[in-house]
Amino acid sequence: MKKIIIFVLSIIFIVSCEQPNPPVKKSKTGICHKAGSRYYDQTKYFKKFSTIKDCIKSGGRLPKRR
Repeated sequence: MKKIIIFVLSIIFIVSCEQPNPPVKKSKTGICHKAGSRYYDQTKYFKKFSTIKDCIKSGGRLPKRR
């Protein structure tokens, strides 16, 4: 029984792990950064988005410099 519980919890943990690098990050200042862009890796506090369009629709904007 104990092995089953550990197995189920392991599966839940694996499924619930978040994607480490989302395709688009919206910074605290509202700037949308695509993966591979200049400040993408430096952006530490962000909301995740799957597309740049979704990020912009949420009130974000593109960076002024690319």
